[in-house]
Amino acid sequence: MNSNPKLLEDALRRTGLIAILRGVRNTEAEAIGAALYESGFRIIEVPLNSPEPLASIAALRKSLPADCIVGAGTVLKTEQVEQVKAAGGELIVMPHSDGAVIRAAKNAGLYCAPGVATVTEAFAALAAGADVLKMFPAEQLGPHVVKAWRAVVPREIALLPVGGIAPHGMAAFREAGASGFGLGSALYSPGLSADEVRQRAQAFTAAWKALA
Repeated sequence: MNSNPKLLEDALRRTGLIAILRGVRNTEAEAIGAALYESGFRIIEVPLNSPEPLASIAALRKSLPADCIVGAGTVLKTEQVEQVKAAGGELIVMPHSDGAVIRAAKNAGLYCAPGVATVTEAFAALAAGADVLKMFPAEQLGPHVVKAWRAVVPREIALLPVGGIAPHGMAAFREAGASGFGLGSALYSPGLSADEVRQRAQAFTAAWKALA
């Protein structure tokens, strides 16, 4: 199956928020995924340094509607791409911008969001086939860097700051040209119940809608 660019575009347009479930356990993934989906999230990633991440990805993919993209984060090696695909994952998210991993993701028919911290990395990632750009770490880069990048990165390319994003901090990034956000511990951390995740997710989606 080749990735359909429109599905990713639609997901980001609906709610430009990506849930990062670092540390989630496969026994709780389905309930937490449902809470996120009901709150408006349409992109969910399970970092590969979580417990049994492939089982969690499989559980999410089987339980969520087709308009929700499920994938893996912290993908570091090309061989991990096929493992994610076999589990039902559709998205490869990376902390870095290794062209070999990006190309492996695209050859496998998956979406790819590499992590980039400079304009040089950004354009190299796009040349390798990246679908969107994960600006990481957002705390270090800041809204002023997003604004500078937006002047040279084509408007149709999504810029997604990740790292330290909270509901009250999204406005400055959005005004600078951010297309959406990857959300980590402010949305989910190990031990939170599905109801607690739902409350946090609703706070994020409310903040997102207020920026529209």
